Amino acid sequence: MTAIPLLDIQNLTIVFRQGDKQKHAVRELSLQLAEGETLALVGESGSGKSATALSVLRLLPSPPVSYPAGDIFFCGSSLLHADETTLRNVRGNQIAMIFQEPMVSMNPLHTIEKQLTEVLALHRGMHREAARSEIIQYLDRVGIRNARRRLRDFPHQLSGGERQRVMIAMAVLTHPKLLIADEPTTALDISTQAQILSLLRDLKQELGMGLLFITHNLSIVKRMADNVAVMHKGRCVEFNTCQALFTTPAHSYTRQLIHAEPKGEPQPLPLNATPLLRVNNLQVAFAVKRGVLRQTVATHYAVKNISFTLRAGESIGLVGESGSGKSSTGLALLRLIPSKGEIWFDECPLHKLNSRQMLPYRSRIQLVFQDPWSALNPRMNVMQIVAEGVTTHQKLTAGQAEQRVITALEEVGLDAALRYRYPAEFSGGQRQRIAIARALILAPQLLILDEPTSSLDKPVQAQILDLLKSLQQHYRLSYLFISHDLQVVRSFCHQIIELRLP
Repeated sequence: MTAIPLLDIQNLTIVFRQGDKQKHAVRELSLQLAEGETLALVGESGSGKSATALSVLRLLPSPPVSYPAGDIFFCGSSLLHADETTLRNVRGNQIAMIFQEPMVSMNPLHTIEKQLTEVLALHRGMHREAARSEIIQYLDRVGIRNARRRLRDFPHQLSGGERQRVMIAMAVLTHPKLLIADEPTTALDISTQAQILSLLRDLKQELGMGLLFITHNLSIVKRMADNVAVMHKGRCVEFNTCQALFTTPAHSYTRQLIHAEPKGEPQPLPLNATPLLRVNNLQVAFAVKRGVLRQTVATHYAVKNISFTLRAGESIGLVGESGSGKSSTGLALLRLIPSKGEIWFDECPLHKLNSRQMLPYRSRIQLVFQDPWSALNPRMNVMQIVAEGVTTHQKLTAGQAEQRVITALEEVGLDAALRYRYPAEFSGGQRQRIAIARALILAPQLLILDEPTSSLDKPVQAQILDLLKSLQQHYRLSYLFISHDLQVVRSFCHQIIELRLP
C-alpha cells in the first residue's frame, strides 16, 4: 500500500483577478512531499513560488485570488475545500511558515518575548514561566546572542538577520509536521546561514518534519534538498532528485539557473578620481534600557571608530555578519540615526548640519533599504512610489514624471505597464527592483545599497549588478555596497571593509 504524502499538490492553478483582467500566477502545478523530506522550490522572482506556499495555508485573500483547478492535500485531507475551523487547527499547529519579510510578519508594538509566548500559549497551552525557558532555548539555538537579555527588545531593535532568526524560532516552537520556509536565509551572513541550515536539518530529523524550502540560492539547495521543483512563469518545468538535477539538468531554464553566478570585475576606477565621501571615527551607540522606568543601564556600540574614503565612481563593499553594524553605518551616513565622528560629503561636513540643512543633500545620496516590503508604502502604487522623490526635488509636469518612472522601471527590468499596481501585488524580488528604481530616478552621486540583491534570484541578480555597473560608468556613481555575499562583493567593489562584532 502506497503511503499518503504529507503534502500533495495536484494540478493547482492560481489566478489573481483585477477588475475584468486576470493573471495566472501558477498553472497546473503538481508536487508531492513525504514526511521527513525536504523539497526545494526554486525559480526566478515572480515565478509563483511564494503564491504556492501561501496557498497551502490559504493565506491569499479570496477574492481577488481564486483556484479554478486543482487541489492541495495535507495528510490526505483537502486544504482548499476546508472550513475555517479546520484551517485554524492546521495553521501553526501542524503547518508552520517562515515568511519572506520578517519585519512585516512581526508586531512592531510587542516585545520578542510577548510574541513568542503568544505562540506557545495558543498552540501548546504553556504558561509564561514555562514558555520563557523554552523561548530562550530556541533563541539560543537559532543564534541570538544573549537571548535572555534580548527578550524585551522590539523588532526594530534587531538587525535584519536577527529578525529572521526570531521568525524561525517562532515557527519551530510549535513542533509542526510541515514547515514552509520562504527564503529563510536571505538576510543572513554565510556563517549564520550555515547555523540556520544545520538547525533546520536537526529539527527536521528530530521532529520527523517535512520541509518545503523556497529559495533562489542553489548552493543551499545542494545542501538541503532531497527533491527539487524548478518553477518558471508559474509552471513547474522540472521536478527531479537533487543529485540528478545538478548533474544532468533536463530543462534549459534549469541549466540557466545553475550557471548564473556573479562574474566579472569592478568597473575601472576613473583616472584622478576625487574623494566624494570621507568618514572619520564614525560611532553609533544605542542606550540599553531596563526596568519599569526604562532607565539606561549600558551603552551598546553598533559601530565603533570606522574611517574610510570613497572616491567618485568607486564602490566600497561593507561586509560582516548579521548585527555587526553594516546597516547602522549606512543610516548614520545619511544622518537618519544619531552618530559621532566626521562625515564629509563633497567637502561639506554633514555631521554639522541640521535636518533643514541636510535637505539639499537628500537627492544626492540615496539609500536602497534591506527590506523592500517595509520600505514601500502599501497605499501607494508603483507610479506614485517611484515618482515621489523626483517630483519632490524637481519641477516636472505629470507627463515628464511618468516618462521618468517608465524609464527607471525598464532600467531595473520591470514591465512599466505594471506601474499602477501596488506593492502587495509583486514578489519580494520585484519589490526590491522597485526600491532600486525609486533611488536611481533621482540620479544621485552616492547610492547606499543595503543588501540590494539578497532577495533576487541569480539571473536577475546578475542583471541588477550589470545595470549598476553601467550606471556607475555612465554617471560616475559611487556605491557603498552592504552585503554578506562575498562573491557579489568581489565582482562589484574596488575596496572591501569587514565589520566584526565586538
